[in-house]
Amino acid sequence: MIELINLTKSFTTTKGRHYVFRDLNFVFPEGVSIGLMGRNGAGKSTLLQLIGGMDTPDYGQVKTDKRISWTVGLGSGFQGSLSARDNVRFVARVHSSSPEEMRERIAFVEEFAEIGKFFDLPMKTYSSGMRSRVTFGLSMAFDFDYYLIDEAMATGDPLFRKKAQAVFADRVKDANLILVSHNQNDIREYCQMVVVVEDGQATLFEDVETGLEAYRNMQRQHQAVPQR
Repeated sequence: MIELINLTKSFTTTKGRHYVFRDLNFVFPEGVSIGLMGRNGAGKSTLLQLIGGMDTPDYGQVKTDKRISWTVGLGSGFQGSLSARDNVRFVARVHSSSPEEMRERIAFVEEFAEIGKFFDLPMKTYSSGMRSRVTFGLSMAFDFDYYLIDEAMATGDPLFRKKAQAVFADRVKDANLILVSHNQNDIREYCQMVVVVEDGQATLFEDVETGLEAYRNMQRQHQAVPQR
């Protein structure tokens, strides 16, 4: 179970403090994959980062006993002056991997990324595509109870996307995901429920099609409001 308790998150803007969430209380049902939907700027990505521990709330808490991934594909935590091998080694050490597990994870990411000698060169020299291969591979090198996915399932050429999707499908056989996406087909394929985020609140729909219809209605209502 993932429970949000009085979760509050805000940011300072040129027009004052903007609250994304204020005293949000919500429970993500256990044992199902969730499609997290909402308009741009509604706070979906912020919520993922709070759940994954990559950001902290102003106050309140995320309570869970599950193993939760960082946002799949997110590489902002990498040290650019280090190689992919050294970055993977560091992450494995943080996650208390044994020496054998560390070797296995490094080998997995190296084989998955398919970037050859660049695996031992500083990551700041990588193209965006090479970096994406490493970051996605690193996410798949660990077993989590929940994988957090923000928009893109995988990047790169068609052959690499096919490979990435196959690895991802294998991982989620025994895990769940929280998927942020505007692609309704992805939501239908991977999720059993939908959560719509709007105006700092989260609404659960236990039927995917009902949730998608609520999301479409919200989009239509927003588009109908005259822009000043």
